[in-house]
Amino acid sequence: MNSKPLLLICLTVTALTGCSLEPGYQRPTPPVSAKWPAAAGLGTTTAANLATEGQPNTAETGWREMFRSPRLQRLIEAALTNNRDLRIATLNIEVARNTYRIQRADLLPSLDASGSLTRQRLSESTSGTGKPETASTYTAGIGSTAYEVDLFGRVRNLNTRAMNQYLATEEGRKAAQTTLVAEVANVYLTYLADVELLQLTENTLRTRQGAHDLIRRSFDLGTRSRLDVAQSAMLVEAARSSRAQYRREVEQDKNALTLLVGREIDPELLEPEKLARVQVMETLPAGIPAVVLLERPDIRQAEYALKAENANIGAARAAFFPSISLTGSAGYASTSLSDLFVTGSSGVWSFIPNITLPIFQGGRLRSNLRLAENNRDIALARYEKAIQTAFREVADALVARATYTEQLQALRALVWESEQAETITKARYSHGIDSHFALLDAERSLYEAQQNEILVHRQTLSNLIDLYKALGGGWK
Repeated sequence: MNSKPLLLICLTVTALTGCSLEPGYQRPTPPVSAKWPAAAGLGTTTAANLATEGQPNTAETGWREMFRSPRLQRLIEAALTNNRDLRIATLNIEVARNTYRIQRADLLPSLDASGSLTRQRLSESTSGTGKPETASTYTAGIGSTAYEVDLFGRVRNLNTRAMNQYLATEEGRKAAQTTLVAEVANVYLTYLADVELLQLTENTLRTRQGAHDLIRRSFDLGTRSRLDVAQSAMLVEAARSSRAQYRREVEQDKNALTLLVGREIDPELLEPEKLARVQVMETLPAGIPAVVLLERPDIRQAEYALKAENANIGAARAAFFPSISLTGSAGYASTSLSDLFVTGSSGVWSFIPNITLPIFQGGRLRSNLRLAENNRDIALARYEKAIQTAFREVADALVARATYTEQLQALRALVWESEQAETITKARYSHGIDSHFALLDAERSLYEAQQNEILVHRQTLSNLIDLYKALGGGWK
């Protein structure tokens, strides 16, 4: 078989490809300030100053370093293995990877081997011998069908688009993991806080019920008024109502954790522990938008999407120019199977170039180009919005971090003072100095202060988690 035709096809393809009409890509300037708001706790620190501190980015801090509680680590591990949303995100990567591979295959000619046998009966008038005959034809060969010569980069731009879509999907999975890790941690903290609130309420209910029973017996003996009975009963029923609320919320927290983890949770992991015992890294590496935020998975996902739409413009532009497709084959043909692979007598080949030049498309090509440009502009706006959103999330978390610390310290002091006031008021009441109403008010104030301390403690820990997530951590 003569290999020159196939060699000619390959040389032609190599010589004619190499042009691209894709617009040059430059990373857009982040549409946010280079400085954190002064209220965020970083003052007017600039990008250059923070970049030289030598601190690692939060994105480089793995979730095991952030969350050191063994139970919480086990819950996060189970969620990363079983959560269905994360599983869907992972499967989407496989879809994007195979789409990219399919698109990449168009860069190379497809070669197919073929073989056939044709038997045909010839009549007396067509056989050439005056007698009916049966003719056999054997063929075998290899060829390429309608391979597009990528003169203006249309196929390569589509390949670039598919590659960036694949990379965007990978970043999307990282973003999904970041969100999942933060959600598991936050729901676990909410569960522990609700358990503490339930225990506090049950203890309060027992104390109030005991005091109410004493007042009720004193009323029956005629030493207490009906108002004292009603006031103590009010506190009992308020505590009973709160107990029902926290029981409901504890069970709902368990359901939320089960959904995130993706399977039934080991009861050992749900044994209550104090919020104060949950180990969370309190010092996070700080950074600036240009250094830290651009490394967030969701922002990288938006940028890859922007690059994909930018490459699509090149493909839309190339559609205005001629396209050339090549069809070629080489092989053997013979009327005898024994002579099929005899080079001199049975070699055959064909080479069919085909050129298509768009003349009139009714505005389709120009509309496709404008559509591609519109999609690029939309992707750019989404990329910029992702950066702005990330900047706000970090700034909000930093502001909250400072205020939560101050608020929690104040509430702890308030709880201590409320305990002192309640002890003193109880002693004064027992000696007839203070009224029963003053005692009830002191008890109510202590209970509210204890509730608020637990809630703000949980919010303080959740704020650290939100800051960790906002700075791009959680996917390693």
